[in-house]
Amino acid sequence: MLPKMPHHERERFLAEPRVGVLGVTDPRGERAPLLVPVWYHYEPGGDVVVQTGREMVKTKLLLEAGRFSLCAQDDNRPYRYVSVEGPVTSVTDPADPEMREAMAHRYLDPEEARAYLKATAHQLQGDITFRMRPQHWRTADFAAFAADFAEQGKSDSDG
Repeated sequence: MLPKMPHHERERFLAEPRVGVLGVTDPRGERAPLLVPVWYHYEPGGDVVVQTGREMVKTKLLLEAGRFSLCAQDDNRPYRYVSVEGPVTSVTDPADPEMREAMAHRYLDPEEARAYLKATAHQLQGDITFRMRPQHWRTADFAAFAADFAEQGKSDSDG
């Protein structure tokens, strides 16, 4: 069994600026779910928010499926991840400009964010904002496991 994160830790972890991997069902033929890296926004207790181009494959699949999952991870040891899945609760078309600005500042330093927003201003009318309410959470925090493993290694070498 994976070592799970307590509720407050999983919420805080997901709220940190990480690139997420969005997953959505892909009914085209015999394909696996579509998985793509995305910027996202999340505040504890709220919705997961993503923005994407109106003409993107993932947009069409999100609209058809009406739900998606998102996984964020820390690939530094000890490894941790949070995965959430749930229904799309709203679609804003065109994209919410305040959310676009918030996401740019979440992932970039202030100067880079301003430059990014200016350079991509034309995309705003072609993007859509999706909000998803997390229903199902999967988490793992291997810190306790790593500590136990390290302690076992110490006791083995003491013998």
